[in-house]
Amino acid sequence: MDHLPSTEAAVTALRVIAEEYALDIEVTHDIGADQTSRRTAVGFGVTTDRGGSLPHEAYVELGGRPSVSVQLYPDGDALITVDGLACPDVDRDDVPAFLRALYEGHAWVKTRRFPPSASLMVPLPGDRVHKEYISFALSPWLSGRVR
Repeated sequence: MDHLPSTEAAVTALRVIAEEYALDIEVTHDIGADQTSRRTAVGFGVTTDRGGSLPHEAYVELGGRPSVSVQLYPDGDALITVDGLACPDVDRDDVPAFLRALYEGHAWVKTRRFPPSASLMVPLPGDRVHKEYISFALSPWLSGRVR
């Protein structure tokens, strides 16, 4: 996927994914320094981003299984929540690949008997894997991905 330079470009990519996988999509936009939940790339009291644009954040909910929401931040990263599991600090450019891995069945849950633990493993381009520790009981969808 091409570099997603803006929140709007990322939302457009998510709409394409929703259409590809026949998922309902609901998008909420927050535009302006007083509306966004966080901005770490600029100083205190600064109301515009580099280049003079207003900061733009979006919250996206996708229908279907697993339950997925995506919070796109103006700083170029995202928080993806999968069946209640928060996956923070996902680069905005990796969001489409992350979701495709989920919907195409490439993501898996890695478990260990001792000490007992589980992690969601999501393959990304460039032979990278996003690993997220699971600290709660597995949902039916997550349980179905155990390897």
